[in-house]
Amino acid sequence: MPTPWREFCSGFAANRGALFALVVFALIATAAVLAPWLAPYSPTEQFRDHMLTPPVWASSGSTRFLLGTDELGRDMLSRLLHGGRISLGIALASVLLSMLPGVSLGLLAAFQPRWLSPLIMRVMDIMMALPGLLLAICVITVLGPGLINTVIAIAIGALPGYTRLTRASALAEIGRDYVTASRMAGASMLRLMFITVLPNCMAPLIVNATLSFSSAILETAGLGFLGLGVQAPLPEWGGMLSAARDYMLRAPWVVTLPGLSILITVLAINLMGDGLRDALDPKLKVLH
Repeated sequence: MPTPWREFCSGFAANRGALFALVVFALIATAAVLAPWLAPYSPTEQFRDHMLTPPVWASSGSTRFLLGTDELGRDMLSRLLHGGRISLGIALASVLLSMLPGVSLGLLAAFQPRWLSPLIMRVMDIMMALPGLLLAICVITVLGPGLINTVIAIAIGALPGYTRLTRASALAEIGRDYVTASRMAGASMLRLMFITVLPNCMAPLIVNATLSFSSAILETAGLGFLGLGVQAPLPEWGGMLSAARDYMLRAPWVVTLPGLSILITVLAINLMGDGLRDALDPKLKVLH
């Protein structure tokens, strides 16, 4: 009899696109983690004699700078690697910072439907009235731009989604026999919430976290493009796009390379999310 882990792996592997996306994302994440060792130069080092040098495959390119240089003579490959490190780090931190309190609030709302649930859900409804990026801009306006504030702003925007999803999943589980048996056995409220019910709500939360990860990368790039996210000279894909927009026609690689990095990373994560949803949702397994 196959174990749940083997069943999940076989279901995920059946989706060829998700499996390929997993390999692509693993390569991107590995390159980002190893950026200090893989990057040939410091991301802030300027080579004033090589400003806007084309990539190596161009006719006037140089093997010294494989992906060319930007408007200040900084190596594009080094900045892309370190920019991926910052973008993925912000996305991961914001997902964790929104998921942990969001799950807790959702469980509280599900287990206290009379007085706590209306209060929590009305606050979440107010937060969801604003688009995620606009809410992040409002938070950045109050806190100020910067790396840590970008994480906080994106996490606040993603908080309502986790809260509502956790509450809905927990409400579907509360009336089941195993929860009633735990109540009869004298389990405490915290044990019911985090030990009994939460493990059975993890499938949709994992899928949502994966998709939130890609949204966080886009929001980080959007804030960086507007000049409200990570500040120069730190490399970040959205900030690199913003700085290079005046050189789109003269040096298209300074815009194309960060844009492709965002596109490929977000596409890979979204395809992985589709594969996770297919592998974790029993209804979809029956349909297939």
